[in-house]
Amino acid sequence: MTASSRVDSEACDNGGMPTTSSTGTSGARKRARSPRLDAVCAQAVDLAREAITEVDPEHVGPHLKAVAEGDRLVTHLFECRLPGYRGWRWAVTVTRVPRSRKVTVNETVLLPGPEALRPPEWVPWEERLKPGDLGVGDVLPAPPDDERLVPGYFYTDDPALEDMAWELGLGRARVLSRLGRQQAAQRWYEGPGGPDAPISVAAPTDARCGTCGFWLPLAGAMRQMFGVCANVFAPDDGRVVSVDHGCGAHSEVLATTEQPVDELPTVYDDGEIEPVPVNERDERGTDRG
Repeated sequence: MTASSRVDSEACDNGGMPTTSSTGTSGARKRARSPRLDAVCAQAVDLAREAITEVDPEHVGPHLKAVAEGDRLVTHLFECRLPGYRGWRWAVTVTRVPRSRKVTVNETVLLPGPEALRPPEWVPWEERLKPGDLGVGDVLPAPPDDERLVPGYFYTDDPALEDMAWELGLGRARVLSRLGRQQAAQRWYEGPGGPDAPISVAAPTDARCGTCGFWLPLAGAMRQMFGVCANVFAPDDGRVVSVDHGCGAHSEVLATTEQPVDELPTVYDDGEIEPVPVNERDERGTDRG
């Protein structure tokens, strides 16, 4: 019995079917050998250089190396000297048939080298899109499998939305899911309408939106944390703000009155007055007599 057909008797318990020993299987495998550089194809440097006809000869630099791609298949790499293509390489693949010394050109391409200047990896537009990129006239349809939305007939676990849909008898095709509301709340709380915004940090500690008369709470479960500012003089007017957001336009902020400064009457110090003598000529403008 050979090693490759050896049967592990202990493995017969697996459903009554014998299994071949892993030792015999691994021993029968052969490692794939790397291709050997064909000497005849590797010497065809001049032929490979002449095959680059897309550009002028001065744009083809020195020969860099020959790479074995397979049996009697070699790629010659040349430096590219085209303006704007620093680090790129001309790649010319040559080959020959068995028992023949005639080398022919297979293909010619321009490939980037390790130090080539290349554009960033392409990213689909739906992944490149950032908040605020939507402009006037743009259309951004939500995908059918958007995890932020659920069908309108689903229970949204928000009593206010459920009561509204029941009373009006109208329903939207899709509504926010729990995940969609959580993402919105996190985004709003960490944004310019949250407690860590610079204007909120600089505001008085008791000037919070939850106690402001201009604060309009949202409907549903979000009303516990968010509302809309209705103060025309506030920088957040018409925007969603958190209950612990704040600014100096709070409805209950009182202006501090400064005590007037007592103004003392003007006092003249005669001891500091320097007398200046004046002669009669200066007084009258002419000499006496």
